[in-house]
Amino acid sequence: MKFSIFSVAAGLTVTAAAALAQTVPGQPTDFPLAAKEGVNSQAIKTAPPGAANQGAFDMNKWKYGHAFDAPPGTPIWNPVKVKMLQGGKITSASIAGNSDPAIYCAMANAGYDFIWTEMQHAPGTWDSVSKMWNSCPHAKAVPGARIPNANEFDEQHAMDMGALWLEVPTVRTVAEAQEAVKWAYYPPMGGRSLGGQPAALTDVPGGYRNTINDNLVLTVMIETLDGLRDADKIAAIPGISALFAASSDLGNFAGYKQGDPDYEREINIVHDAALASHKYLCGPYGWVNRPDFKCYQGPGNIIAGASGDLYAIYADAAKKALGPLWNTQGKPTAGPYAAGYVPKPAGRGAPTGG
Repeated sequence: MKFSIFSVAAGLTVTAAAALAQTVPGQPTDFPLAAKEGVNSQAIKTAPPGAANQGAFDMNKWKYGHAFDAPPGTPIWNPVKVKMLQGGKITSASIAGNSDPAIYCAMANAGYDFIWTEMQHAPGTWDSVSKMWNSCPHAKAVPGARIPNANEFDEQHAMDMGALWLEVPTVRTVAEAQEAVKWAYYPPMGGRSLGGQPAALTDVPGGYRNTINDNLVLTVMIETLDGLRDADKIAAIPGISALFAASSDLGNFAGYKQGDPDYEREINIVHDAALASHKYLCGPYGWVNRPDFKCYQGPGNIIAGASGDLYAIYADAAKKALGPLWNTQGKPTAGPYAAGYVPKPAGRGAPTGG
């Protein structure tokens, strides 16, 4: 089997080259509704017979089709989303975007729920992230990333490589939060382009394109005074799964420290916004006992220079750090994170191009 440079580097299926060729699933061999050769079909004004959208083309009135609906009864296959639906507490460990894949895999199998791959304040490229995530594609902890901000480039790279937890920092306005949603989700919920499915997720229940919108956890960080101003409106936006009360930057942007009344008021504003919209409330692991907080940014790579059995070393450190939350991942009933999962042969589930 031949692997293209693109597919290996980007972490897509081995047939990812098809995405670049604009392939279409079930493509017909003839085109009865195609425009006649050399003739203006006036498609901008007139729809073909049987089309759901009749009359002149109007994007604002477009009736979205059902080709990519999730099949009825498809189970949630992201273990983090499963755990959240059950009301469980979510843990993570943080790692720089340019870390050694061996360290990443040791952390991802140490007992956390997801790995916080740091792309805002740490060095690294999406190529280095791809190498880490593809080194152990079905580890206990699902891949997640904190990107620099809400933007199409970073969100699409993270998602195309298999992120199941996406963290967007310094969200200051409703407009920024809407941008975060736009580039994280496929239509009709968002505007993510169909570039290819992650190799590790080619055979998820219901198909990746049809179900990732239901399985992604999108978290936005409230870190600034203007973010606090709009926190309740931001939390209410469909597609946002959780609010993260940024423990450091809410102090940085306001001039107060934990314990000061003004600082605690900031955190409580985020708390109230999350509760009002029934969204998860996140913070640092030091807040594991703070009321209503249910997901946490855990420690980074605190085991520098470790040698020997990295899996055992990191598992022991995670067990000590997490206590009763250690190794309590959600348990999907089907898919690559379900017990007894056996991957399909490589090359199945070709992506389509956009």
